[in-house]
Amino acid sequence: MNIMYDVIVVGAGHAGCEAANIAAKLGSKVLLITMNMETIAKMSCNPAMGGVAKGQIVREIDALGGLSGIVSDHSMMQFRMLNTSKGPAMWSPRSQNDRSLFSLKWREILEHNLNIDFVQDSVNEMVISKNTITGVKTTAGNTYTAKSVILTSGTFMNGIIHIGRSKMTGGRMGDKASYGITEQLVSLGFEAGRMKTGTPPRVDGRTINYSVLEEQKGDDDPKCFSFRKPTKITKQHSCHITYTNEQVHDTLRSAFADSPLFNGTIQSLGPRYCPSVEDKVNRFAERTRHQIFVEPEGWNTFETYINGFSTSLPQEVQYKALRQIKGFEQAKIFRPGYAIEYDFFYPTQLNTNLETKAIKNLFFAGQINGTTGYEEAGCQGLMAGINAHNSISNKSPFILNRSEAYIGVLIDDLVNKGTNEPYRMFTSRAEYRILLRQDNADLRLMPKAFEQGTISQEEYDIMATKRDNIASINKIISKKTVTPADANPILEKYNTAPIPQNYLIDKVLSRPQINYKQLLEISSIHSLLSEFKDDEIEQSEIQLKYKTYIENEQTNVDKLLRLEHIKLRSDFDYTTVKSLSLEAIDKLSKVKPQSIGQASRISGVSPADISVLLVHFGR
Repeated sequence: MNIMYDVIVVGAGHAGCEAANIAAKLGSKVLLITMNMETIAKMSCNPAMGGVAKGQIVREIDALGGLSGIVSDHSMMQFRMLNTSKGPAMWSPRSQNDRSLFSLKWREILEHNLNIDFVQDSVNEMVISKNTITGVKTTAGNTYTAKSVILTSGTFMNGIIHIGRSKMTGGRMGDKASYGITEQLVSLGFEAGRMKTGTPPRVDGRTINYSVLEEQKGDDDPKCFSFRKPTKITKQHSCHITYTNEQVHDTLRSAFADSPLFNGTIQSLGPRYCPSVEDKVNRFAERTRHQIFVEPEGWNTFETYINGFSTSLPQEVQYKALRQIKGFEQAKIFRPGYAIEYDFFYPTQLNTNLETKAIKNLFFAGQINGTTGYEEAGCQGLMAGINAHNSISNKSPFILNRSEAYIGVLIDDLVNKGTNEPYRMFTSRAEYRILLRQDNADLRLMPKAFEQGTISQEEYDIMATKRDNIASINKIISKKTVTPADANPILEKYNTAPIPQNYLIDKVLSRPQINYKQLLEISSIHSLLSEFKDDEIEQSEIQLKYKTYIENEQTNVDKLLRLEHIKLRSDFDYTTVKSLSLEAIDKLSKVKPQSIGQASRISGVSPADISVLLVHFGR
């Protein structure tokens, strides 16, 4: 059967699923090719979503019409809002998830989208004509044609699994590696590299002594990720914490000679911020212990994820070291930890819409771009899916800048700076994190999503009502007053000075000791705000308390956006610009920035080079 697809998505991990869903949602006929239909959206590593900056990304995906937030809420076992002791710019939602439910929900949603076809096969070649992608070929001998292709190969391209001195081919334990694509694209001029990541052993929870571990419960008032289909969990599963010790470290050190990380077997770089336990023991030799998070894999299994104990040491060493950890004296391993090496392509070979510069309508998303993490992969898949659809529909690329979303920061970092180690998102990577909070992702991004057609009228209207209600609250608290008789008993309760006369409500709320929940204990204020939802009142509070900081950041954004409006041609010859440094000429010629703003963020392009460009273009 010869079907011309609009979009072919290669790989059904987190990037591939988001890409297939959003492209199909926009009206493209999509073919999703996966090596194993049973592992669609499989959580290959930690059964959790969100975390620092990652939780912000999940909420942004949801606001843009993606599914990661909805699926996470459906499969949630525990919810925690991290960093609540800090300001709201740092608050980050995180969930513990049922691994099986997560995959099943993704598959269910995708199969109900009639614009998506599925094929279980392995792609080994891109079909390219006149520097334009036209389809793919598979190991089964099939050729599928399409107007665009999104490659989301994860850790599968030429994947090698390491356990001690043993190694085997595979993209994940139990799954085969894929071959052919790297070799073909390198022959066409693409620059590829190798990266490494790893995973810890999975332990039989029946053999863990939880009574001696620190219990880590979920939040008393658990939230959810999705703005569009909020689903709060009604029961939560505890996680637990334990620690390594010097005995554990000695056991690990004794086996360093058998570690592929240290004996030269693994040459590629692993994630800086999620190192293996043997790497932590080696790099931080002064530390007597390292934290271990004991995390359940699901409601209906005893399999347990040992977060913080990622390793590629021999299995017998894993056993010995684990059993020296408090609470793990009788532990049995379901699955050993391992390291995996895989191919990636340097992301500086991409445009900001995630289309390759060399091949038209070929898009890369996920770990193929040198990133790590479900959330990073999912948001790239979402953006690639939108842009693949837009490209073949003669629509403008959908690009988020650094002041609009963490997604914009991630993609901008990748295409302009590249990476030589698995890239993960942190709040510190964003210059405007006061603007890019998790609580306002819907207000920031749903108007853009509605313009793109990725959310419905109903979803947009709910956001618009929320936005209008927040404006109404702001108006009320800035104009209405509260009397000393009403306010002072509550103010004194929370150890803040009483008011001597009628005060504007926003002046009371601006006090650092007072939040909106405490404010609502004042009966007159409670009656004024009773018609509004908690999240609307909370949003109003954040806008009030951080007004000056928000305004300052917005001013900085407005200044820098002027540089984004000065466009550059992709075919511009930088050798013709006198006074540019040789490094700048080289970097600008390779990256081909689309604006002066983008050029300013390229490593090796100095402020002096930017000044030269501004003079050259008469600015």
